[in-house]
Amino acid sequence: MSVVIDPAFDPVPSLEHAPRVSVSAEVPADPQAVAVFVASEGALPAELDGLDRDALAAAGFSGAKHQTLILPGAPLRVLVGTGASGIENDAQLRDAVAAFTRAAKESGRIAVDLTGLLLDTGAEGEDADPWDAGVAAQAAIEGAALARYRYDALKSDPKTVALEELSLRLGEEHVAAAESGIERGLVLARTAAIARDVANTPPRHLSAEKFADVIEALAPGFGLETEVFDRQALMELGAGGLLGVNAGSVEEPRMIKISYRPADPEGHLALIGKGIMYDSGGISLKPSNAMHAAMKFDMMGAAAVFASMTALRDLGVGTAVTGWLMCTDNMPSGSATKLGDVLTIRGGKTVEVKNTDAEGRLVMADGLVLATEDASVSGRRPDAIVDIATLTGAAMMALGTRTAAVLANDDSIAEQLQAAADATDENIWRFPLDHRYRDQLKSNVADLSNIGGQYAGVILAGLFLNEFVDGVPWGHLDIAGTMQSESDDLWRSTGSTGFGARLLAEFAAAFEAPEAR
Repeated sequence: MSVVIDPAFDPVPSLEHAPRVSVSAEVPADPQAVAVFVASEGALPAELDGLDRDALAAAGFSGAKHQTLILPGAPLRVLVGTGASGIENDAQLRDAVAAFTRAAKESGRIAVDLTGLLLDTGAEGEDADPWDAGVAAQAAIEGAALARYRYDALKSDPKTVALEELSLRLGEEHVAAAESGIERGLVLARTAAIARDVANTPPRHLSAEKFADVIEALAPGFGLETEVFDRQALMELGAGGLLGVNAGSVEEPRMIKISYRPADPEGHLALIGKGIMYDSGGISLKPSNAMHAAMKFDMMGAAAVFASMTALRDLGVGTAVTGWLMCTDNMPSGSATKLGDVLTIRGGKTVEVKNTDAEGRLVMADGLVLATEDASVSGRRPDAIVDIATLTGAAMMALGTRTAAVLANDDSIAEQLQAAADATDENIWRFPLDHRYRDQLKSNVADLSNIGGQYAGVILAGLFLNEFVDGVPWGHLDIAGTMQSESDDLWRSTGSTGFGARLLAEFAAAFEAPEAR
């Protein structure tokens, strides 16, 4: 039975993160703070008439990237450094607006002038493509909204000043073109906020069962259908991976199937999310350090899948998408799965558990098999499967905390994931699906072991998952390193980053089925 910590707490995200956005060719009426982008070289902007480089240098401002300086007045002028080259692309614009928004943390109404930027051809000179007003507006909105995000649902006296209004100034000729970018920016900022909200919620407040309740409450409002599978239903499905990981817990597991079905779908995409609501490591107990304390974020794959799907209708996605969220905590107890136990995954493959802390791949295996069997769209199985999981410490060791690992059995899927990563500035790096390591997953008593040797951990995890996709084009995102930020970092706020939510939404929006093999 669950222990009730705060019976009044509602884990359903409020969806109130979005600011009002106004776009005009005129100077905004009444902002509390305005951004002034300043390169480290060249003439100063006209807004700084009366100041020179020496005066700014005396105040400690050189124009280096992301450096800020607040000039008092009404409104506040917040200088944001853009380096020697200025703002060259949407990722840099997102970063610059985020730096401005953080510096103006006490201001609820802020303004950004994009007129100069939209007149610029960018870094490549006169032959470069001009800035797209929609892309610029989207990047500015994402930078502002995500930078001001703060999880304060459990604070008795929140201090964060809400971002009430973002005013964007553009040339008259760009106002209409910016409208689509405004809509996309608000949708994708909301998407990331939903993922952050559920991932930041403490595990006692958001069990697998409660997460299913959250999704059932929110899904209809986004045109999504849900089906929730409890322990008994999972037993009937033969989902031995999920049930085996759940065996040590007093909390029931849940598999949550989410369906997005547009009229006349152009294809079918399956998304699988790892939802370990808290990962103690099980019998292979984790050390009691900062990483252990961060294991409430081990459900961020499931959070990203759900959050991304809330954007599909608003983005006009024409592909049918099915999400499979594999949710449980991983706890040690007298009933927990032991090292040496053998679990039977959906479909019949058996897995020897040599480490109970390599649990994510076990729950994902059930989801992958179920996805390959799903013929609910056009009577055939999905055109592609993408899974996302906080899967291996090896990914963090190899790539750090700003880049996720990706593996794929299909180049088209890898390329489409890379394009989505580029669009969102959520960096990924492809690892080889090197089958020469496959022998390390052999078991003397079962079809597979859940771990291999001490090296190539990212690849071995990918090879394990590849055993369950039955040849369907597939990509795997390992977001263990990117799941959290330990401090505010431009548009990445302390706590859950929401990594993957915007990426998957952009991936689904542009998805093209790979050619049949």
